[in-house]
Amino acid sequence: MLPMSPQEQQEQRRGQRLLFVSLLFAVLLNFPLLAVFDHSGRVLGIPVLYLYVLLAWATLVLLTGLLVKSGKMSK
Repeated sequence: MLPMSPQEQQEQRRGQRLLFVSLLFAVLLNFPLLAVFDHSGRVLGIPVLYLYVLLAWATLVLLTGLLVKSGKMSK
């Protein structure tokens, strides 16, 4: 096996991080966690489940954006 260049290693690490973020998102939106937040409570008038899904989605977008942007800046 040929040794990888530092840029290839960085690309591989970024790919692994993106995979981790997608798996984290799958876990956060899986039934057991959704059931925890599925009740009649409200936060600032917003149902807790809706707020949870919105925050999970926003976190995914933020993390993905940071990972992709950090890769473009290093090139």
